[in-house]
Amino acid sequence: MKKKPFAFSVSIFLSILLFAVCVSSCSRSNQVRSFSEESLFSLSYGNFEEQISLFGENSVLANSTYISMRDGFFYIVNGESQKIMSLNSYGDLLAIYYNADEYADKNPGLLKQSNNGLWKAVEYPFTYTGKMTVDSRKYMYVVATVPKERTEQAEGENLVYSYVVLSFSSDGSSIGYIGQQGFGGTPFPYIKDVYTTENDDLVVVCVTLEGLYVYWFSKDGQLRYRIPILMQKIPRISLDRINVNSALSSSDLYVTVENAVPDCYAEKLYVKVDYYLPYIDKDSRVESGIDYIQSCIYPLEIENGVYGEGVNILPYEESVTEDFSKITYRLPYDFLGVTRNGYFFFIIATANNGFSIEIMQDGTQAVLKRNLDLSHKEMLYYSLSLSHDGIISALIAQKDTAEVVWWRTDTLLDSVLHF
Repeated sequence: MKKKPFAFSVSIFLSILLFAVCVSSCSRSNQVRSFSEESLFSLSYGNFEEQISLFGENSVLANSTYISMRDGFFYIVNGESQKIMSLNSYGDLLAIYYNADEYADKNPGLLKQSNNGLWKAVEYPFTYTGKMTVDSRKYMYVVATVPKERTEQAEGENLVYSYVVLSFSSDGSSIGYIGQQGFGGTPFPYIKDVYTTENDDLVVVCVTLEGLYVYWFSKDGQLRYRIPILMQKIPRISLDRINVNSALSSSDLYVTVENAVPDCYAEKLYVKVDYYLPYIDKDSRVESGIDYIQSCIYPLEIENGVYGEGVNILPYEESVTEDFSKITYRLPYDFLGVTRNGYFFFIIATANNGFSIEIMQDGTQAVLKRNLDLSHKEMLYYSLSLSHDGIISALIAQKDTAEVVWWRTDTLLDSVLHF
């Protein structure tokens, strides 16, 4: 008889414990976790070789500084100082590519001092510098502008062609600049981004009034493909399964081509498209804005120009409480890139948690959401990049220094998303 109370107590305890575990598991599953940040090194502000400059003559924050990482080596384009820095993961300077005239004005004779062979200096007359990419050979490709007298404008077009891609070999020597036709070609329109594939092909994504134009070059700089991605030819989504105004149809959609990213191996582009519909005021029945509806990724076979079946991208949702009511906003992610293992990365800046990352695996419905915990209040400027391995690197400008950090998402992806 004395054992029954004990047995009864144990059963109650196990029931309570099981309930607590279930509640705890559900709570954790609804909470978006964060990737672990690893701080690597910091850079001080200034005009010396191992420093970066983020402020112009009028103390206005510059916006032409970008970071790229390849195989553990970091490359920082510092537009304000007109230089490119190559560093290892400890922050040791390996090489600097600089505009000699720019440095002569700010620090006369600075680079003539001996550096004891610890790093090499390469002179190049940069004008404006933009984004960059690095291939497996450690060849650098850097977006730049041509002098004003060399810009071009097509007849009948309200578009200026003034961008080129500078190329440097692994030993630091300049190979030349790449234009629309290849080396020495006519300038591009505005370059949104540049990418390299695992085959060391160069892909240049340009923005025009009609959409995007993508130029695909072989590793020796020969033009292979010129791919127009025109908004008027983008596939339309069906509104049958979307809860929208029944008076609207697919012909009412506003279409924006947000980005196009090459596959790491195949001759294929992944095109991200955002769809919007007019917002009709219920009372006045007048169009008073647009509502975000949906985003899709379309594979585009570049040899035949055929779009594959689109894959929906889950939107970012953020809730705001106002006047005792809760409003949920749906926003589109930006397309950050694709890894060699077929993971699609999407990113958006959030109000509280820094950045939200959404990761999809090609060919499956697996989706992983994580946060990059950063304080927007402490950031003056930032630049993010994604490597083919799935490592997110960042240059984060704060009040006193610029920090270089990364998030090793590559160590988590296969175990979480691989089914």
